Amino acid sequence: MERNPELKASTLVEALPYIQEYYGKVIVVKYGGNAMINEELKNAVIQDIVLLNLVGIKVVLVHGGGPEISDLLKKIGKESHFVKGLRYTDRETMDIVQMVLCGKVNKNLVTMLQAAGGSGIGLGGMDGGLFKAVRLKDEDGTDYGYVGDITDVNPKPVFDMLEKGYIPVVSSVAQGVDEETAYNINADTAAEKLAVALKAKKLILLTDVPGLMRVPKDESTTIHRIQVSEVPALVKEGIISGGMIPKVACCVEAVRRGVERANIQDGRVKHSILIELLSNDGVGTMFY
Repeated sequence: MERNPELKASTLVEALPYIQEYYGKVIVVKYGGNAMINEELKNAVIQDIVLLNLVGIKVVLVHGGGPEISDLLKKIGKESHFVKGLRYTDRETMDIVQMVLCGKVNKNLVTMLQAAGGSGIGLGGMDGGLFKAVRLKDEDGTDYGYVGDITDVNPKPVFDMLEKGYIPVVSSVAQGVDEETAYNINADTAAEKLAVALKAKKLILLTDVPGLMRVPKDESTTIHRIQVSEVPALVKEGIISGGMIPKVACCVEAVRRGVERANIQDGRVKHSILIELLSNDGVGTMFY
């Protein structure tokens, strides 16, 4: 059904105070999950980012590329192996990770931004010393291979691009400081560290779930707002568990280190970024 002009106008007016709030501010979006695979969703994300950029909001896109990495490994006859939810990354796999993230995925996203009327520019995590890392080590001695733990972020290359009006597209790899190697970095972690370094107003983690739910798989129990001080109790109750623990930890760390708000939201919802930032409705779970 065609929406009438008055309704369209009221939608734009509703967005006005939010555009004013975010104008000139930095928003970091971690892009992953189905939103990176489904073409319709991919186009919606790109359109959201270009629109935000054109109204004066500084958007930084941080991406992973797990499915593309797995596909290429499969083509060369190498099986993907995960340890505690992280891809075990031997030397050959690290070469593939760097090739896919800094090359194919990064440049495809830049091209899509250009096609949608934006000015995207790709940055690998090693460019300009953006991300520096050491090999990730757990207290129990778990070996992840060439998976890195970020020790330092140099936000200047990203700031420089933002000041020139570009949309930086950042791949989640880092330069090793303990070894002469690149490291594979969890994209949620890379986005969180970069959001802190950029003094971003908002961090958005796009996922394949509606947000944090009190009852698993029951969307009606989605928790829409959480103070970071409430998180330990929710972990103790088992409401925050499994793969949601590291995502929540990223949001908590970001907020505690100066990011005003952090969101875990469903990238499978078309235009979820615009709904969250520029409407009264909002989506997902917001940490503050």
